[in-house]
Amino acid sequence: MFSFFKSKKNTEEPKQPDSAEVAPVSESEPAAQPEESASFASRLKQGLARTRQNLGRQLSNLFGGGKIDEDLYEELETILLTSDVGVNATQQLLEDLRKQVKRDALTDSAQLKQALKEALVTMLEPLAQPLDTTVHKPFVIMIAGVNGVGKTTSIGKLAKYFQSQGQSVLLAAGDTFRAAAREQLLVWGERNNIAVIAPDADPEKKSDPAAVIFDAINSAKARGIDIVLADTAGRLTTQLHLMEEIKKVKRVIAKAIPNAPHEVLLVLDANTGQNAITQVKAFDEALNVTGLVLTKLDGTAKGGVVAAIAGQYPQDPPALRFIGVGEGLNDLRPFDAGEFVDAMFD
Repeated sequence: MFSFFKSKKNTEEPKQPDSAEVAPVSESEPAAQPEESASFASRLKQGLARTRQNLGRQLSNLFGGGKIDEDLYEELETILLTSDVGVNATQQLLEDLRKQVKRDALTDSAQLKQALKEALVTMLEPLAQPLDTTVHKPFVIMIAGVNGVGKTTSIGKLAKYFQSQGQSVLLAAGDTFRAAAREQLLVWGERNNIAVIAPDADPEKKSDPAAVIFDAINSAKARGIDIVLADTAGRLTTQLHLMEEIKKVKRVIAKAIPNAPHEVLLVLDANTGQNAITQVKAFDEALNVTGLVLTKLDGTAKGGVVAAIAGQYPQDPPALRFIGVGEGLNDLRPFDAGEFVDAMFD
C-alpha cells in the first residue's frame, strides 16, 4: 500500500519501487537553494522590510517629538490596529504605555518609541518557547493548517533545521488528497537524504492518511529515527467532516505510540492577518495545538499578527515555535521576541 523512499548521497539515481517514482521538480516543488552567508537576524529584518517601512515610518512620525496626549494615543491605536496587532493586544499595549508614562513621568512623545518596543517584547516573550525534541524517540510532530499556508514547504525546512541539530528525520506524506504534496515531500527527502513514507502513486488507489502516518511511525521506531514529521491535508476550518478526519489521524498516531503526537504544529500564513486567530481557535479545539509556525513574513504581512496571537491568549499563550522569513532552506528559525521586535522598527 505504501512506498518507502530513502535518498542517497551519491549521484546515482535512487532505486524506487515500481509503484511510485520521484517526480521531477516543478514550480510547485522546492527549488535548490544556495548557501546564505547573511545572519538570520539580517534576513529577518529584510523579510520584515514592508512592516518596518509602514509601521516604522508611521511611528517615527508619531514619536517625532511633542506632547503626550489623548490625540497621540488615539493615533497610535489606529496605527497598531491597521498593522494587524488586533484589538486585545492594542488595548494591552496602550495600557502598558500609559502606566509607563505615568511611572517614569514621560512628557515627550520621542520617549515613547523605546517604551513601545519594550512593551512589545514583554508581550511577545511568552510565545518564545523552544521545542525540545529530545524527550521522546521517535518524537512525532503532526503538521496541520489550511490550504496554501506553506505546510509542505515548512516541513522540508523543519527537516533541514532538525538535521542541522544532528537529529535524524523521517517524513510521512499524510496529505493523500493532493498529489503535489506527496511529490514535494519526495523531493525534500531526495535533496536532504531523508526517508519518506508515501502512499502509492496510483491515483486509482485511495490511501488512508492515518494509515500512511501509522506506517511511518512504525518504520521510524524500527530504524531508530529521532523525529517524524507527519504532513496532513490542508482543510478549511469550516469543513467539519475534514476536521473530523484529522482528529482520526491524531487518534491513530496515539495507537502507534502512546501520548503521541508529541507536538501538534499549526502552520499559519502571516499574510492572513486576523484570520490567523480564527484558525488557531478552530484547530486548537480539534487537535489541542501545542505550537505554531508562522510563514511568509517576507511577503505583504504586517507583522503585527504575532502580537495579535499573544493578545488573544494573555494568560496561556501558544508557543510560537518557528517563523519563516524567506524561500531559503535556512529561513525558518525558532522565534526570538527581541530579535523580531528589533526587525519591525527602524
